[in-house]
Amino acid sequence: MTAFADPFTRRPANLAEADAQVAAIRGLLDAAGLAHRNPPPAPTTCCGRGCNGCVWEGFYAALGWWRDDARELLAAVDA
Repeated sequence: MTAFADPFTRRPANLAEADAQVAAIRGLLDAAGLAHRNPPPAPTTCCGRGCNGCVWEGFYAALGWWRDDARELLAAVDA
């Protein structure tokens, strides 16, 4: 599992990195006493053929939006 110095700066390369990123962000949110919706669930329907519009592309996009919203919540506390 990869540790993220700043869990907001890069897109995870795989599910293990995504899980580590979510855990790091949840830790920051918990430390700040903030509630945030659950991150998107990992896909379970990938066929593994590298389709254009793969379910993983959607997952990583949704994870990015979740991450951006978490960053905004944390920034509001710091302001």
